[in-house]
Amino acid sequence: MSISSISLKSNIRDYNAFFVDSCDFLEEYKKTENKVFIVDENVWKHHADGCLSLIKDSDTLVLPISEEAKCLDSVLTLYDQMLERSAKRNITIISIGGGITQDITGYAASTLYRGVNWVYVPTTLLAQADSCVGSKTSLNYKHFKNLVGTFYPPTSIYIYSQFLDTLQDFDYYSGVGEVVKLHLMGGEEKIEKLVGRMDQVIDKDHSVMTDVIRDSLLIKKGYMEDDEFDLGRRNMLNFGHCFGHALESATDFMMPHGQAVTLGMIIANKVAKNRGLLNDALQEHINQNILWPAVKLPEKAFSFDNEAVVEAMKQDKKRIGEDLALVMLTDSHEMVKVTDLAIDEALASLKQFQDDVCRV
Repeated sequence: MSISSISLKSNIRDYNAFFVDSCDFLEEYKKTENKVFIVDENVWKHHADGCLSLIKDSDTLVLPISEEAKCLDSVLTLYDQMLERSAKRNITIISIGGGITQDITGYAASTLYRGVNWVYVPTTLLAQADSCVGSKTSLNYKHFKNLVGTFYPPTSIYIYSQFLDTLQDFDYYSGVGEVVKLHLMGGEEKIEKLVGRMDQVIDKDHSVMTDVIRDSLLIKKGYMEDDEFDLGRRNMLNFGHCFGHALESATDFMMPHGQAVTLGMIIANKVAKNRGLLNDALQEHINQNILWPAVKLPEKAFSFDNEAVVEAMKQDKKRIGEDLALVMLTDSHEMVKVTDLAIDEALASLKQFQDDVCRV
């Protein structure tokens, strides 16, 4: 098993993301005396007789996964299941799954006994290329997206790109949206590198995917490592999310996260162009060569209620006044955050976006 890694600093504990070419690393965790494997039910269905057969005879909890499950009730269920196993402070949780698995198990790990050992194996593109690093765990509360959460990094992350082969397109393209976001934030060189690889990314070409994932994580590392608790530069990682999270809420989470973020970037670019921050040529280049190729949604998905989107934006944790917060890309390939996006300006940009879609 060959391994390469990225080292990440944290005020809580430093940790590493390892890129592996098999699941043999699980053998070592099988030998851990006080441990529990928690596996996304979809991942278990596809891989229990394959790369995860190594842990079939271990203590394994199979976790039902849905956006509705990303809540405190699921965490409470995990507490009960682990306490039934006489879990103590020295337990090691090894969670295997996508971002929802990460959020539920990470929150449980951060709060059980005020924090236990946690190893994470991301299995979706979104989790491998973005959410696995950064220390955040997030849960939904009622209809509010990611309202509850903690900062708590895994002790180790293992990235095995072969998991991507069994992803449904619905989930894979959600991850493509976050890959695109991070490369747009990485500067002109990273943007053009992704333009040249976009067809291979869409095709899940393994010859480029590990490198694309590594580049994405290194870009994210550059934004978050000196701002772990999201008080400054890390805010820029909300590019696409200001409109994106609101689109998710306004559509009752029927729109996948990464796809909502991709639309959110297109709309944010429209605001930036209207404000004179982003020129027509760069906006068009990005839209046609990166953003629209990453959108894989049915036509009806664009018929969202603009008023409902803006109402959801008003609940944004980053909002500090009457206006709305927004992160945008500029002509110089820099990110800028504003807190003065007027309600009417947001509604006008949403309408322009829908009008553009209708003309295509």
